Amino acid sequence: MRLFLCLILVAGALPAERFDVNTPGRIVRPSDPQISPDGKSIAAIVSRANFEENRSDSALVLIDTASGTERVLTRERRGLAQPRWSPDGTRLAFLAQVEGKLQILVLPMAGGEAAVVTRGAQGVQQYAWSPDGTRFAYVMTDEAPKASGEERHNKSFEIGHNDFLVTAAPRPAHLWVVPAAGGKARRVTSGAWTLPISFPPSPPAAPLTWTPDGKAVAVVKVETPYSGDFNLASVQICDVESGQMRPLTGRRKDEAQPLISPDGKQVSYWAPRDGDTKNVNEIYVAPIGGGEGRSVTRGLDRNVQRAMWMPDGQGLLVSANDGTGVGVWVQPLEGAARRVPMGKVVATASFWLDASVNGRGQIALTGSEPGWPIEIYVLDSAGASPRRLTEYNKAIAGLELGKTETVKWAGPDGFTNDGVVTYPPEFAAGRKYPLVFYIHGGPRSASKDAFSNYAQLFAAQGWVVFEPNYRGSDNLGNAYQAAIWNDAGAGPGKDVMAGFEMLKKRGFVDEGRVATTGWSYGGYMTTWLLGNYPKVWKAAVAGASVTDWMDQYNLGDANVRRGSAFGGSPYTDAKRMEQMRVQSPMTYAGNVTAPTLILATTGDYRVPITQSYRFYHSLRDRGVATQFIGYPVAGHSPTDPVHQKDVFRRYLGWLKKYLD
Repeated sequence: MRLFLCLILVAGALPAERFDVNTPGRIVRPSDPQISPDGKSIAAIVSRANFEENRSDSALVLIDTASGTERVLTRERRGLAQPRWSPDGTRLAFLAQVEGKLQILVLPMAGGEAAVVTRGAQGVQQYAWSPDGTRFAYVMTDEAPKASGEERHNKSFEIGHNDFLVTAAPRPAHLWVVPAAGGKARRVTSGAWTLPISFPPSPPAAPLTWTPDGKAVAVVKVETPYSGDFNLASVQICDVESGQMRPLTGRRKDEAQPLISPDGKQVSYWAPRDGDTKNVNEIYVAPIGGGEGRSVTRGLDRNVQRAMWMPDGQGLLVSANDGTGVGVWVQPLEGAARRVPMGKVVATASFWLDASVNGRGQIALTGSEPGWPIEIYVLDSAGASPRRLTEYNKAIAGLELGKTETVKWAGPDGFTNDGVVTYPPEFAAGRKYPLVFYIHGGPRSASKDAFSNYAQLFAAQGWVVFEPNYRGSDNLGNAYQAAIWNDAGAGPGKDVMAGFEMLKKRGFVDEGRVATTGWSYGGYMTTWLLGNYPKVWKAAVAGASVTDWMDQYNLGDANVRRGSAFGGSPYTDAKRMEQMRVQSPMTYAGNVTAPTLILATTGDYRVPITQSYRFYHSLRDRGVATQFIGYPVAGHSPTDPVHQKDVFRRYLGWLKKYLD
């Protein structure tokens, strides 16, 4: 008996497990929850890391909204994406790889195997059921023309407004239709213009929506497939039979994401406030017959990044970053928005709200809580609170995690800023702790009081973590977001450092052990702070950093569109070129003294790796401790499990070297 009691006491004394570099790979990631027409089920994609094969293994699952019981519909297929219910709820369509290309498959919910509907040579990018459930509209990229003779060896192409990594002219994407039961597909549109193509990290391409009579589809026409021209985008109504298109508003720039109202009389779409891209994105509504649109979200004064029609057609479900959370509202066509009560749940909204609404007004979404990673939630109505349906990540929530707090502080130019502080699990008042800045990218994004892998990883080491928002963030209104125009670094830098001063006054910061880190624009802010406040930092990690605005303008996928942040092209105005130089961290790199780890992917079209090379050589040539790690993968950051884990490991190893 004594031995038994002793074992109990010893077991009870064992420290709780903490978050470490292996933990993010254990997190299950549900996405794209689609609530059925009858509201009884949610179809979703659930992904888990497979380190042995270095991939994410996904399953298409069906979750009962009453009990949370889950049934796996398929897990053997690769590339699972975009589950979509037929209008009557008897079938579920989804995308999956067939012979290496994404195709539409349809699964009868009464039983049976999924049938392959499309066989497109280039694969399907996205699709939509027709209102009567007999057809699909879908988007597919055109094939390159076939060449013969010696021309088959000619690989020359026009560069145009594209990123420096392309090796062939981009091909346009166009609209097709196919019977839902399978059969011959028919091309609807053609030409040198294109339907939108999404380059992650970016919002998904504009979804296709049909008119209720099935005669037309709302699309976005982009004048060329070159990524630097993606702002040359206008909403069009396309006749499915003839392929003829007519513009909705007549504008030719910066329109996106059209959705036809349930009664077919109106179209909602995205556009920047007053047509100025430095402003917040708003939701406009125009008559489907054509005419000027009007903003229905002006009163929210937020950068709205999703809109879905409510079933009565009298309003839209919209969302936006709001403070250190994500606001979800029902926005009537007339009058003030009504907030959906989310409690502690922060809806997933990296680039738009991950949610669906059915004809009964029920809502399915993914979200997280400060101490619980992403799960699927259901709201029985827009006035109901979210109910957690899944507990995929219960074990992670059971770890000894750091506590989070939203903090606010006055900035130097009249702004009130906010951010999130995560404390180490053993935090005690009166002690001094290392402080790690983890600065968000974007800059149109925000640090949120949601579950954060980086914050929990750093807090588990006994460090306080500061995730500041700064002017240019999209969580505090138009004036705050637009204030970054032609002030990329100095203004945001002052906001961040004012937050640092606020934390120092709390008495827990060890000012000799402070580090700054971030990826993308967070990498920009990191390299800016290193050069402009060099005495503050003990160490730094700069991932995919913007260090030279001219490289961004010349080489990145947005290329010439970057000029709008400075007033136009640097080649037509010497003052603009000078402003780009003044606002580039490379200009101040000679001041950097803190040991700095530099990370980047070799296939980054968003922030070309050339900028990391520049910063690395500046530090290395002057004897500053530095290391430059490259990941030979495509995209703005690693997405495979092994390299994602390596990023966490290198962040942590570098910071521990200098902070512990």
